Amino acid sequence: MSDVKKVVLAYSGGLDTSVILRWLQETCGCEVVTFTADIGQGEELEPARRKAEALGVKEIHVEDLRETFVRDYVFPMFRANALYEGEYLLGTSIARPLIARRLVEIARETGADAIAHGATGKGNDQVRFELTAYALDPDIRVIAPWREWDLDSREKLLAYAEAHGIPVERKPGGGSPYSMDANLLHISYEGGILEDPWAEPERGMWRWTVDPEEAPDQPQYLVITFERGDPVAVDGERLGPAALLARLNEIAGRHGVGRADIVENRYVGMKSRGCYETPGGTVLLKARRAMESLTLDREAAHLKDELMPRYAALVYNGYWFSPEREALQALIDRTQAHVNGEVRLKLYKGSVQVVGRRSETDSLFDPGLATFEDDRGAYDQKDAEGFIRLNALRLRIQARRRR
Repeated sequence: MSDVKKVVLAYSGGLDTSVILRWLQETCGCEVVTFTADIGQGEELEPARRKAEALGVKEIHVEDLRETFVRDYVFPMFRANALYEGEYLLGTSIARPLIARRLVEIARETGADAIAHGATGKGNDQVRFELTAYALDPDIRVIAPWREWDLDSREKLLAYAEAHGIPVERKPGGGSPYSMDANLLHISYEGGILEDPWAEPERGMWRWTVDPEEAPDQPQYLVITFERGDPVAVDGERLGPAALLARLNEIAGRHGVGRADIVENRYVGMKSRGCYETPGGTVLLKARRAMESLTLDREAAHLKDELMPRYAALVYNGYWFSPEREALQALIDRTQAHVNGEVRLKLYKGSVQVVGRRSETDSLFDPGLATFEDDRGAYDQKDAEGFIRLNALRLRIQARRRR
């Protein structure tokens, strides 16, 4: 790596990326540019800037990407109602293409030879970062220190930090025992006792959601307004994408909504156990499906459901900028033109229920057809006999053959 003169590092200011920063400076003898993204992780980012300055970094990029993250990544993904393996709302997965895209863009802007990240060689994030980078710049050089060095434990990282004068902030009580990732969509927990899939998560682990047993005894109702498939208002108040998701996180978290405990299949081949809090996303998924149930044609809705697992896998595995994801997105977005209206939900002790939905302009629900009362000739029930007999024809032929 001696030919690398400048590298852009995805930098959080924590122990791992601070050690990586110094390691790059020493191993490559290169200039390091840092990039720190605010995507709603809830942490002050100025300490990361100050730490980068203390480590001799001259070009420091700290950017607020919350609005971009929700508008251009989370909301398009939610139009697909995406769930990986039926449970995971893809909170970490959807953030990686945005971060990797900015790494590549900053490398171009600063004339850097390479980009670097702190993802380990056992996880999904290395794949997501690098697939994105190569999709946007086929000649980009990627440095992944966890696949290069021998600092394979926290003790070795701490020893390196001490030996190289890297300040390490000691959190009260030693900090969390879990590996965590947070953004405006979710917070995840891995490691610690969670590595035993039989062990119940500790009650004190969860940070965003109230324990459902301790949630308010009275339910809360809220109304979400949709335009062209995207949420635009909560209880009649119009909000931008980031503010809207933050509002739903606060409301749903207060009622214990959005916890998940999952054993998932990583793209690199192993199973892993993770716990997730996605309060606002859980509410949005429920509301969106209710809105589509009223406004989407049956076959369009069923087609979306068939494509959803493929779409979710593409996001999970890091193919956000692939031609197949973009083609699926175009199809999905085409279905959203008439997904307009309001959904009323009831939040209570960890659950979210749809209790109403309406669309003044785009509802396909016809009370005159659906009623069990006098439909005044809108539907001739005798027509059903021929419909059934035609659809039963192949089944009757099969039955005769067996007989």
